[in-house]
Amino acid sequence: MGLSASLFDYELPEELIAQRPTERRDGSRMMALDRQTGATDILPFPRIADFLRPGDAMIFNDTRVLRGRMFARRNGDPAGAKFELLLVEDLGGGHWKVLLKPGRRALPGVRAALLDRTGKINPDGDGFTVVGRKDDEAFEIVFSGDAEVFQTKYGHVPLPPYIRRGDENADGERYQTIFAAAPGAVAAPTAGLHFSPEVLEALDRKGVRRAALTLHVGPGTFKPVGADDISMHKMHEEEFFLPEETVRLIEETHRAGSKILAVGTTTVRVLESRADEQGHLTPGRGRTDIFLHPPYRPRTADMLLTNFHLPKSTLLMLVSCYAEREKVLEAYRRAIAARMRFYSYGDCMLLY
Repeated sequence: MGLSASLFDYELPEELIAQRPTERRDGSRMMALDRQTGATDILPFPRIADFLRPGDAMIFNDTRVLRGRMFARRNGDPAGAKFELLLVEDLGGGHWKVLLKPGRRALPGVRAALLDRTGKINPDGDGFTVVGRKDDEAFEIVFSGDAEVFQTKYGHVPLPPYIRRGDENADGERYQTIFAAAPGAVAAPTAGLHFSPEVLEALDRKGVRRAALTLHVGPGTFKPVGADDISMHKMHEEEFFLPEETVRLIEETHRAGSKILAVGTTTVRVLESRADEQGHLTPGRGRTDIFLHPPYRPRTADMLLTNFHLPKSTLLMLVSCYAEREKVLEAYRRAIAARMRFYSYGDCMLLY
């Protein structure tokens, strides 16, 4: 019998769910949580440099969010069924794995014309054809043209479901981290959203090195744990790439007695997927469905920067691998009392 999901529950006032980013990327607040004592302090995010020493290293996720939410009308008919499409994975040759609503209308062979940003059917005939079901949740479609061009012309930023507004022009930049380079995610690795060029320059001056890995965040990141026994939860699969130079930096840092800061839960998932029991890493590409929850203790990263996560989520369970669950939930209670901002566009927590 595993832990109960209810042990990771908490009450969050809805008004603390951030609906927009701060004016500046680095304008958020950071709760620093001492993993051993449970002591907390709330600081401006640029103070993260105070917790790192020369020789430490920071590992971040360089995935880029696809402009992958699109709308379409069946057969290009203004009165036809309206589809909402979310790009999940490029299958090659114009074929994509997608989430498609309403699924009951998405029969093999059905064609649909994409809507422009004003909600009108595009005059160029750009669209897609449903190939069929890919799995229980997703479909396979084939676009009539270049999907990258279609994203630019018709795509919307796929903001998370708890952001109760449509995407705006500013989201095109602010829902990407400044590290974003490898397209493929349906959601941002949000811990990276706080970094600005000025913060990176301060870390450079301090002698903190950094390296990238890639994990393309999938739609399952928002999926709640359905079973009360968390050991029964089936984790979603995500594509990753861990470069040799990143492994080399981590090994050099640890050999020198310095620390590794993981920027975000996605970074931790890649590292722990490629680590053996002694924490030795193997570079490479692959897919991971690793589910990290107590009593597991991470073997690769010594510190974690992360946003505040949904109740009973796999992400909150991963955070509780870095500090005892009770300390994490007490820190959440203090964050709520301090009116910190939660979730993707919210404030962050440093576990050190």
